[in-house]
Amino acid sequence: MGFDPSADYPLGLRRPDLVRTPGGHGLDAVTLDAVRGGRIGADELRATPETLRRQSAIALAAGRPQLAENLGRAAELAGVPSEAILEIYTALRPGRSSGVELEGWARRLESAWDAPLTAAFVREAKDVYAKRGLLAGERAPV
Repeated sequence: MGFDPSADYPLGLRRPDLVRTPGGHGLDAVTLDAVRGGRIGADELRATPETLRRQSAIALAAGRPQLAENLGRAAELAGVPSEAILEIYTALRPGRSSGVELEGWARRLESAWDAPLTAAFVREAKDVYAKRGLLAGERAPV
């Protein structure tokens, strides 16, 4: 049976067969007893890229394109190491990075982690920061 983003929401109730942990456990295996017993660890309680992409498709089918875009980026970021995410977050704070540095992060997102949606988001931030004088070493327009 295929996935239908218009009919399969919420996934956990209507299509639990499509929800897996990063280690491949089915949704029915994720129980408090399994966590207490050590059969399911904290790393198994994260959404997978596949689930996030399905949620993105559901949001798009429901007419929520911005949510769909956010979930698409989340699916990409699921494979990015936590340390890199924190570095990117810091780099995106106004006044922290130059345009060259943000472009470097965008390229790295594309090449190292196959995250083109997130790279486009970083480039958009770079462009907005440039217009508003929020890149490192620049002053805001008067």
